[in-house]
Amino acid sequence: MVESYFRLESEISEDFGRWISVGNCLHKTTVLADTACLFTPLALPLDYSHYISLPASVLSLACCTLYGISWQFDPCCKYLVEYDAYRLSRLPQHTLTSSTLVVLVLKDDLHRKRLHNTLALVALVYYIKKIYELCAV
Repeated sequence: MVESYFRLESEISEDFGRWISVGNCLHKTTVLADTACLFTPLALPLDYSHYISLPASVLSLACCTLYGISWQFDPCCKYLVEYDAYRLSRLPQHTLTSSTLVVLVLKDDLHRKRLHNTLALVALVYYIKKIYELCAV
C-alpha cells in the first residue's frame, strides 16, 4: 500500500491534528466497546455479563453515532497523524518553516469503516436482544 504524507505548518495544524485524533479515538473506542460487549458473555457468567456488556454497548452506540454524524463522510477521516519517530526522521527536514509540525498519512480506510459499522450493528442487535430479555422477565 502506498502512503502519502502531507505536512501542515501553520496555526491550523494543531487543530487539524486534534480533529483527526478525536475521530480516530471515537473509532477505536467504538471497536473496543463492541469487542467488550460481544465477548463479555463468553468470559463471565450470564447472570453478571450484562452489567458490563450493556454499558459497553451503550458506549459503543454513542461513539458510533457521534462518529457517524461528524466524521463518517469527512475527508479528514482518511488521514492519520504520524507519530512514528523513525518515519518522521526520514522526511526532509530542510524545508521546515515552522516549529509546530503535524505530519498526516493518507491511508485507505475502507476496511476500518466496514469493521466499525459491522461491530456497531452487531452490538446494537445484542443490546436490543438483552433489553428485551430483561424487560420480558
